[in-house]
Amino acid sequence: MTLNQLFYAITVADARSMNEAARLLFISQPSLSAAIKELEAEIGIDIFKRNNRGVSVTPEGMEFLGYARQVVEQYRLVESRYVDKRNVKKKFSVSMQHYSFAVDAFVKMVKQFGMDEYEFAVHETKTHEVIEDVKNFKSEIGILYLNDFNEKVLSKLFNEYDLEFQELFKCGIYVYLWKQHPLADKEEIGIEELEDYPCLSFEQGNNNSFYFAEEVLSTYRYKRLIKANDRATMLNLMVGLNGYTLCSGIICEELNGSDFCAIPLKSDEIMTIGFLKRKGMAVSPLGQKYLEEIRKYKNCLI
Repeated sequence: MTLNQLFYAITVADARSMNEAARLLFISQPSLSAAIKELEAEIGIDIFKRNNRGVSVTPEGMEFLGYARQVVEQYRLVESRYVDKRNVKKKFSVSMQHYSFAVDAFVKMVKQFGMDEYEFAVHETKTHEVIEDVKNFKSEIGILYLNDFNEKVLSKLFNEYDLEFQELFKCGIYVYLWKQHPLADKEEIGIEELEDYPCLSFEQGNNNSFYFAEEVLSTYRYKRLIKANDRATMLNLMVGLNGYTLCSGIICEELNGSDFCAIPLKSDEIMTIGFLKRKGMAVSPLGQKYLEEIRKYKNCLI
């Protein structure tokens, strides 16, 4: 296996056509096809599925290309620094469930780099996509939670994807609502007291199993349930419909404003907030700095 073969495979995947990839690589189409076939024979899988309309990446090929992109990117970084003698952009990417404190930690990390050149990415997204992003090297780190209900299923998936979960902190369950909500002045709220108000939940798309829910008590039979796909919509529904959601209790007024509050739910449920990473891969200095910022929120638990 050569670096050129990896680069060829990535180019074909991006172009979705052998002919177009050959044109971009300035080589003949037969030579490119032969190189890809040799690579597939060596690694023992079909990276691409060929048809009259072009090529598509197989599931096995998708995993292989994730590793290939990592190798090629690392080579380019080494080449830029030690061969071309150019300054290299600092790079970091994180995917997360819809946690405002995780976004705020990202903001604080970025601010520390001033005018240095960097290329950072933050993906606030669905649970399964957080896992897929780390698996496929789209993100170095994924932020999500485990509890007694979802831990067995998600841990099995982590193992299949060669990922590992590490704890950041544990927290109880809180009801997150508008400060003008009829229950906002209570010191503690029972789940039965919430029946007359809509429960707000983040939409999980095709992976809508209870195990992928971002909110605990996902199997509870809510009388009123509304699904949303972003945090801003969720906040608007809290104000407009006296809706609520269940959360970690970490308040981030810098991003969500001061019009919302978190009140303890009468429950023994515990959430373990943590991060995903590839097994055997060290967290980069940027990733360590991000985790350092996010761990500070342990002191903000109410």
